[in-house]
Amino acid sequence: MRTRQRNREVPGPDTAWNEVAPGLWMGGHYWTGPRGEPQPAVVGGGFDLVVSLFTRSGHGPPPGVEHIVAEIPDGPLAPGQIEVVQWLARTVAGSVRDGRRTLVRCHSGYNRSGLVVAQALVESGREVSAAVALVRERRSLWALNNGTFVEYLTAGLDVARL
Repeated sequence: MRTRQRNREVPGPDTAWNEVAPGLWMGGHYWTGPRGEPQPAVVGGGFDLVVSLFTRSGHGPPPGVEHIVAEIPDGPLAPGQIEVVQWLARTVAGSVRDGRRTLVRCHSGYNRSGLVVAQALVESGREVSAAVALVRERRSLWALNNGTFVEYLTAGLDVARL
């Protein structure tokens, strides 16, 4: 399964992860160093829950940190994949509500993680447009550049799943 779109016009993130809302972090497995070179983003023990939508060996988290792996593509999703996104978003929202530091990550921390984080914000009471704006403000203007994912959020994931 191909899990990442190739979009060379989109610059890589300049940090491994960013706090989008208190206790809710969004990021990737790679970020772009000051000279433009990709750097690995390795998760240490700073989080209580890590949700990985893309994985690479050696990127953490360490033993003892709860880790959910659910690889999904950075493109159109099948109904079952949207259902997984819904479950992840509810899990993430509950984790943050319980005061747990939670990281949602994908390759660069733009689209797949943005979809789950934005939906978790919606689950926590935010309007979709406010959730998308907050993800872009706190992570990157390039976050959620996958228009299909924004359409899913706007329509509602229950409708998108149909």
